[in-house]
Order: sequence, then C-alpha cells, then structure tokens
Amino acid sequence: MEAARGEGDELIADYVDCLMSLDTNARSVQNDNLILGDPVIEAGVAASVGGIAEQDAMKDFVPPEDPKEPLLGMTFESDEAAKTFYNEYARHLGFPFRVGRSRRSKGTEEVVVMRRFVCSREGMYRKKNPSSDEATKKRERMSMREGCNAMMEVVRESNHWVVSKLETAHNHNLGTCSRVGYLRDRGLLDVSNKITMMGSDEVPFLRQNILGEGGDAQGLLDYLKNMQANDPAFFHAIQVDKNSCLMNVFWADARAKLAYQHFGDAVTFDTTYKKNKYMMPFVTFSGVNHHLQRVIFGCALLMEDTECSFVWLFETWLAAMSGKAPCSLVTDQNRAMKAAIGRVFPHTCHRFCKWHILSRTKQKLAHTYSEHPTLIDELESCVIESETINTFETAWMSIIDTYDLRNNTWLQAMYNIRQKWVPLYLMDTFCAEISKAQKLETMNDFYKKYFSTKVTLEVFLTQFDLSIENHYEEEAKADMDTSLNLVTTKTASPMEKQAARTYTKAVFSRFQEEFTESLAYIIQKTKDGCISEYNIMKDENSSDTFCVTYNASNKMAKCSCKYFEFSGILCRHILGVFIIVDPHLLPPDYLLKRWTRKARDGGLLEYNCDNHQDDACQSITSRYDVLCADVIGCAEKGSGSERVYKAAKDILQKAYEEIIVYERNPARVSQRDAININEDVMVDDSMTDQSLPDSRRKVTNLLGQFLVSSWSP
Repeated sequence: MEAARGEGDELIADYVDCLMSLDTNARSVQNDNLILGDPVIEAGVAASVGGIAEQDAMKDFVPPEDPKEPLLGMTFESDEAAKTFYNEYARHLGFPFRVGRSRRSKGTEEVVVMRRFVCSREGMYRKKNPSSDEATKKRERMSMREGCNAMMEVVRESNHWVVSKLETAHNHNLGTCSRVGYLRDRGLLDVSNKITMMGSDEVPFLRQNILGEGGDAQGLLDYLKNMQANDPAFFHAIQVDKNSCLMNVFWADARAKLAYQHFGDAVTFDTTYKKNKYMMPFVTFSGVNHHLQRVIFGCALLMEDTECSFVWLFETWLAAMSGKAPCSLVTDQNRAMKAAIGRVFPHTCHRFCKWHILSRTKQKLAHTYSEHPTLIDELESCVIESETINTFETAWMSIIDTYDLRNNTWLQAMYNIRQKWVPLYLMDTFCAEISKAQKLETMNDFYKKYFSTKVTLEVFLTQFDLSIENHYEEEAKADMDTSLNLVTTKTASPMEKQAARTYTKAVFSRFQEEFTESLAYIIQKTKDGCISEYNIMKDENSSDTFCVTYNASNKMAKCSCKYFEFSGILCRHILGVFIIVDPHLLPPDYLLKRWTRKARDGGLLEYNCDNHQDDACQSITSRYDVLCADVIGCAEKGSGSERVYKAAKDILQKAYEEIIVYERNPARVSQRDAININEDVMVDDSMTDQSLPDSRRKVTNLLGQFLVSSWSP
C-alpha cells in the first residue's frame, strides 16, 4: 500500500513543479518541440551529413521571441510537444505551471489520452493535521496555491493532440521567470534570513533543503573534514559565489585518483539524478576496470547546471587527476555541459550516452511502442548490432518507413547527431567498450536501491561510501578468482592460451568470443607483398565486407572495422588473418595492460619515476599526492595475505628509515647510490638497527622492489 503523504509533501510537489517549469534547461524542453519552428543551428556550425542541417539536440529548443497564444483547436504532434509549447508560453508571461491532471484509456494498454497543464497557483492548499504518533515536528511551509484557474487541456485524437479546454486569465500578478527570485518575490524565501547554502538566483530552492534545516552546509563540511583526516591524499574543492556562499563541491579520495591512473582513458560523467526531479544533485566521474566493473574517479554535489559550474567542476576534477585528460568522455545531452567540455577537454572525444538516448526514445514514442512492441528491440538492434555504417543507416531508414516515423522530430534530431552517440561513428576513439551492449551500473541504479525523498545528505553519503567499498570488494574477489581459477580454452591455439594467461577472466571471455567467431569467416587475400591485404566476410552472400591490412615486417595489422581502436581487444577479422599468417603468439602491442591481470601492477611508480624531475618543480601538494599514490599501491599489494602484509610493513619501515637518513645527510647517501632502482637487493640485506648502514652494503629502492609483481617475500 502506498504510504500516506505527510504534511508539506504537497507543497514540496508545488515547489518542484514551479522550479522545473521555470528552469531554462528544464527536462520538459527535451521533447518533440522542433515542430514549433525551424531547427535552430549554433552559429558557425556547418550543414550535417545528408544535406540536413545538424541540430544541437541537447536541450536545443530555443523559444521564439514572442510565442503565440494558445487557442482552442490548436494541434500538436504529441502531448510532450504541447507541454513544451505551454512551458514557453508560461515563461513568456512569467508564471510557473505544472501537470494538473492526466487520464488514460481503458483496457490493457492504458495509453494517456488527456493531459491538463495548470498554473502552479491552481487550487487551494488544505493543511493536514499531523498524526498523533509523528515523532518530529515539521517546519511550516507557505503554500503558493490561491485558486488560479489558468490552464490548457489537450486530448488525443487519432495521431495528434488537440487543445480541448483553455483558460488564459490569472487571478494574480505575473512576473519574470527567475527561479529563486520568483519564490522570493512571493514570500517563499525570507531574504532577511541569511541561508548558508543560498547561492545565486539560479540555485534551486528545493535542492538546498537537502542539505538540512535552513540549507546549512555544516554537515557536508564535517563529512569532508572527516574524509581528509582518514585519508591524507583526499582531495576536495568548494566553489562559492560572490557572497562567499557555497555553490558546488567536488571530492575524490586516494583510491579514486589511483584508479584513474590505471583506467582513466575512458570516463563517464554520470548525471542520471536528472531522471527524477526529487533526486539529490549528485554526480560522479566513473570508468570501467579490468574486470569490466564500474570504478569511481570522483564525486560532486552540483547545485546548478550552468556552463560556469561545469567548467569549474571539470577543471577541478582534471587538477585532482594530475592534469591527465581522458581519451573519451560520455555524458548526457546538455548544452551547457557541451560548451564546458569544449573549453576544458578540447582534445577529448565527447560522446552522448546511447542508453540514455534509447531510453528517451522509448518515452518519446510511447504510443507507437504500445501499438508495435517490437519497435524498441529493432531500434536497439539497429544501433548496437549493426557492423557497418551502411548497415546501420539502411536498418534505420527501414524502421522509419515501416512504422511511418519520417515526420517524428525526435528521431530526426537523434539521426542528425548520430556521430555523437552511435558507436559505429566513434570507432576511431578508444572508449573501453569491449561489447557494444556493455551496460554498467549508473547512479540511477544506486538511487533506486538506497534513496528516498526523506533521506538526509549524511545518510545518502554514508550509503554511497558503503556502495563504493562494495565495489572495491568485488574487484578484490575478481582478482582472486582470476588468480586461482584457470579459464578453459576452446582450441589448442597458442594465441588463445596466451590470452587466457594474460587477460582477466571477464576480458578473456570477450576475447574468446571474437577468437572462436574468427574461425567461421571467409578470408580472401587481395594483395601480396610485405604489406598484404585481405577481405573478410561472414559468408559469400554477406553485404558486410571488412578489409585487413597486414604488415609482415612488424607483424601488425589494421582492420576497417576499427574494433581494436575502439575497445582495446583484437577483432575477429584480424584474429582470422593472424591464424593464417602467423599462428603463434600475439604481438605485445595488442595486449593492452589495462585489460590484463597486471593492470594495477607497478604502473604508478614507473610513471612517477619517468617524471620525477618535473614533479620536483611542482608544489609540495603535488609531490605529496604522487608519493601517497605510490604508498597506496604498496598497501593494495601488501594487504593480500598476512604473510605479504608482514613483509610490506617491514619494507615500508625500512624505506622510511632510508628517507630519514637521506634527509639528514643527502650527500653521503648519494655517494652510496642510495636510490639505484636498477640494483637487485635481497630483503634480508636491509638494515637491522637505527644506525647508518654499512657503506659496503647495497641499498635498494624498497618501494619499487615491493611493487614488482614477480617479487615474493
């Protein structure tokens, strides 16, 4: 049974509806609104493929200067298009609105057949008496409802929507559309009472309440302080406005920064909290590790989604990650975000999340899906399973014609920006997707498990930290499983056995699929010589033919499908050629370390040693972060077993003693070649007392020795 609405819940709904309708980037604008006028094109953007001007399609509806008045009998392509129109009309006049009523058809499908958009001051608020057993007293909230009758109702008729009822008169004054300013003007905010978390007029009022009574940020600051005390390498930054009021917050612990050094080549910026307007404005940077598991690179509370906020967040995150930009960055569709990424990551491939677009498409075509349940599967198959661009475009057009969707503005807009989200158009860039159907857990999944509107920020962050700990535990289990349990090969090929020894179990499973599939392809040699060429096809009647170029001098190959460039795993086409020309081991260049069992081994020390001269010129904080990352690498290796733990403690203690000796007398230690990292030394040769070591005894780089994967105590 659904829980009864508590006191103030109805008011919260009012606030949310008000804020969402006043938001210049409101989610309701991401609809089939292009039917209202010609597509809007950013200045300087040329025409797109096929001669059709490419629309931005990221909250891309730019309202006309003077939106026309609603009229009885006006028609729209969809109810979302009607909502978009009323949103711009309401903005122009200066009033917030909400969806007042909806009605569904009777029967098994229950399709929406009526929607009514009303002024947010519609109706009268009736205060509910609190229950006798209510444990806490809730603060009073002022209602904004005062019986306004302004509304527009649309009903479904055949394949379009018609305005059936309309009232344009309001019983209150109309004003400009500034979200917090709107609330303040109507007495919903007390400007004389300074709120700690109140930033600019663009900060949503409801989200500030998440931080506690009065928007107090002290709980958040205490959380960051506690994290810093427990993790010296913890990084956090706070953005304030001109009044020194807290706006946005970012943080990343040492493990997140370490994970980024290994797996930060492909990053997802997760803003799925926007799927539900009641969710916490919490965003994450994440990627995929060598077990195909989600790994976090940093978190933030983003109080506003303007370009300036995104620029600050991206620059802060980049600084925390030692200035190393990712190869690819996946985000949702957002105009402000796109502009910020262009400024901060000019050389990073920015792409949109295909799963988000497919999900939005399902919402946009809800009525068509209800009539044709197979449509969603056909669209996903078209996007995910097509092997060539020609196959994709043929399948897309076939779907459009089959279901009579040529005039659907949403599908047209998504097709126009296909180079930004369809994998086939992004194969030149490494995206760490070894399967196009790969789908990792998102923050929306986390919200579904742990979040409700009554969860405080403190509880939310605690639950998130526990979730992250669970991720690390799952990675440790996968490491152990890969180390202890042998994988089963399907052939006697040395290449498959090599991959089984090198890759993690999850990655090898995907490689094995490509390898076995390669045995079923037809391979025709079309050019001889040192650099030979081969045509690869599934069968003689296949419409998809791939070309592999093989260089016999360096045993390297390239395929027209570009799957290796995209995923880091060799495609079935190149593997088929290798089986013919050289059925031995794969060249090392094709075994990316980030997918191997040793993905986390030794990489940081090697990187830091190569750049220690540059690090010495940086700040104390930079040098501190680098050393912390090295020690964390030791901790990860040393915690594997009690035996290794004892050895690690001994090695670290002796390394610390070496540092003290060097600090006291660097010249003398230098003469003893104290930091010769190429010298082999046994652990038993190390110091046994606090005095200076004998000058005849060799000294080792103990940290470097410990991180070498082949070393054992």
